Amino acid sequence: MLYITRINKLIVIKKVIFLCTGNYYRSRFSEYFFNNLASKKGVKWEADSRGLNVRTESGNVGAISSEVIKALESLGIQIDSASLREPMQVEKTDLESATHIVAVDEVAHRPLIESQFPEWVDKIEYWLVKDLDENPDEPPLLQLQNNILLLLEKLD
Repeated sequence: MLYITRINKLIVIKKVIFLCTGNYYRSRFSEYFFNNLASKKGVKWEADSRGLNVRTESGNVGAISSEVIKALESLGIQIDSASLREPMQVEKTDLESATHIVAVDEVAHRPLIESQFPEWVDKIEYWLVKDLDENPDEPPLLQLQNNILLLLEKLD
């Protein structure tokens, strides 16, 4: 949880963390899309993202997927490319600092969480959003948008 003090008033900002495999496509889109919507709605939540299996030999090029950048730009969300960070592997401290945790694909991510952080398995919300090349009939970024809209409605 992030605390900000403004003129004798404590504002608590809660944190949601999105997890995917490589912290390159789904979780990064979710982070930026969530933060943009939360800001517009005045919701006191902030998103971050991490990967459960970040590997340099994955074939991912750059800090974030070009498809994510294009999709965000089409939604009017600009990314400052100079401030982009490389994909990051999730650590226990990331989970501990989050108020809410979402793993975007239960089938792929639950086993990774069970092996790396077994004590967190039942503390995570699981979605069913496949990666870009796994389900061409259902665009994953559209699924994420819909899930994030629902998530924002239930968070207070």
